[in-house]
Amino acid sequence: MAKQARGIQTRRQILEAAGSVFDECGYEPATIAEILSRAGVTRGALYFHFASKEDLARGVLAEAVTAEGVLPQETKLQEWVDVGMVLAHRLPKEPLLSASIRLSSDRKARALFGTSWADWSEFLSAQLTEAKDRGELLPHVDPDRIARLFVGAWTGVEITSTALRETGELEAEIAALYDCFLPSIAVPGVLRTLDTSPDRGARMWQAHRAQGDQPETDDSGPLPARA
Repeated sequence: MAKQARGIQTRRQILEAAGSVFDECGYEPATIAEILSRAGVTRGALYFHFASKEDLARGVLAEAVTAEGVLPQETKLQEWVDVGMVLAHRLPKEPLLSASIRLSSDRKARALFGTSWADWSEFLSAQLTEAKDRGELLPHVDPDRIARLFVGAWTGVEITSTALRETGELEAEIAALYDCFLPSIAVPGVLRTLDTSPDRGARMWQAHRAQGDQPETDDSGPLPARA
């Protein structure tokens, strides 16, 4: 068991290091040597877990689709909101998450290993489908279509915010994005109950960490992307 735990920890170290390098450099300029240096592991350890730089990129993308920090709510639509708000809170602090957007946005790179967008669209569509089954969405809403549109819009807002170097503004911008989307998909009774405050993600993440009795880390290092 101890050996297995060490293996899991080593894999995590490698992924976080790779995420940091991909986030800063992009896919093509990133080197295995730099990833090894940041991870503090041997070349043999890295290749035990990942066969290539391409395999590392796929590992980073796989870690991106997570609902960690989203707690059960009275409505499924609020949980759908919380996914995007918690991600907006976490992403600037966690290179492993922000790297997934950089990799997905790189046309040459995504030709090699795809993107995280399809998984995100599928995940959010499933949430919206459940919300519709519960009567929380307007009858005309197509969960698949809304999920794809929202993933594109969320990604665009993040890229624009980063390009303009509007530090600390991502949560406010994503909150505004929900405020644009929700009136066109939510039934009025549910719409009135939804919390899209810019600090929603921070509050949910803090509650999640407290629930697990895990203190919030500072901004100097990444937090785990999965429980």
